[in-house]
Amino acid sequence: MRVGIVCPYSFDVPGGVQFHVRDLAEHLIGVGHNVEVLAPAEEDTPLPSYVIGTGRAVPIPYNGSVARLAFGPRAAAKVSRWLEQGRFDVVHIHEPIAPSLSILALWAVEAPTVATFHTSYVRSRAMQAAYPMVRGAFEKIHGRIAVSEAARETVITHVGGDAVVIPNGVFVDRFASAPPAPQWQGSPHAPTVAFLGRIDEPRKGLPLLLEALPAVVARHPGVRVLVAGYGDVTAAHGRVPASVRSHVEFLGGIDDAQKASLLTSVDAYVAPHLGGESFGIVLVEALAAGAPVVASDLGAFHRVLDSGRAGRLFRSGDPADLARVLGDVLCDTSGRESLRKSGRSYVRRYDWATVAADVLAVYETVIEGTSAVADREVFSPRMLLRRSENGGVR
Repeated sequence: MRVGIVCPYSFDVPGGVQFHVRDLAEHLIGVGHNVEVLAPAEEDTPLPSYVIGTGRAVPIPYNGSVARLAFGPRAAAKVSRWLEQGRFDVVHIHEPIAPSLSILALWAVEAPTVATFHTSYVRSRAMQAAYPMVRGAFEKIHGRIAVSEAARETVITHVGGDAVVIPNGVFVDRFASAPPAPQWQGSPHAPTVAFLGRIDEPRKGLPLLLEALPAVVARHPGVRVLVAGYGDVTAAHGRVPASVRSHVEFLGGIDDAQKASLLTSVDAYVAPHLGGESFGIVLVEALAAGAPVVASDLGAFHRVLDSGRAGRLFRSGDPADLARVLGDVLCDTSGRESLRKSGRSYVRRYDWATVAADVLAVYETVIEGTSAVADREVFSPRMLLRRSENGGVR
């Protein structure tokens, strides 16, 4: 099968949708499909061989974050040319309402089309401005996927129609087999805790974790918090309470191998996010690596963690409850081992081998459905009557 995948967000800056697109493409290529990805990216950005960059993207506030999007006549021309030259059996557009390559592709596409919705709510100005422009083109979408129930509810409420839920995927074995790093491993008297996320994005919850840290240190005087993510490290370090500053280590941006190693090494992974999450792929990665997870009780996280059976939940936005739950997990050695074991078993449902099979089933259904519709149009009684009036069927 020849598959064209459109990513609206720039590959210059890592993000959940970009990782999803990349991993889906690599899995499909690995099982024998021909895949091309179209995405914004600076000309000097190192890209996988299957990714076609369309040039520089513009940062725009979007869904509580800053998204780097590409729009305009030049981008539109590149999208049209890519679609024409690709001759794809199916085109898979991610975030079709995002004012970037996704809208441009939806306007231009003629092939069988699948759309995946990642966002859990539609409140950004960019989305509100884009929706009237793309509403009519939604008729071109033959199959809709939502990565979570929250994303599906957004489709139903704000876009109209429905979508099948297929979650984000993870290469589970890559995380499960990652070697631990001695510098990140803890001990009974000095446990380690990891946080992953953009450190200057408030909704990721780093300030909440730092607010809870003094109470955690009071119970575990040797605890170390390892913060990995892009952003202004100097500014973030200055926001750490002076009394616990020595307990926090900023690692900066890390690559996939380092991320897997970090998650395998620590005694707990903390996700103190405050909102705007439709899934929570980092929780799945942590579970795959065997890290006991402590997360805020957002609806999306509640579902990913099987209502608290695959990880521990605390009241979102409550630093005291975060400190209590995290402190309890760090105190309970046997409980942590139980969480590691149950998490690794539970997370298998998110492996790409399972998730991509469901995506391929949507592709096949859409291709078969559009072919059937085309056949009915060619051989419909009305078409035959028109042909007969024009001299018969030849």
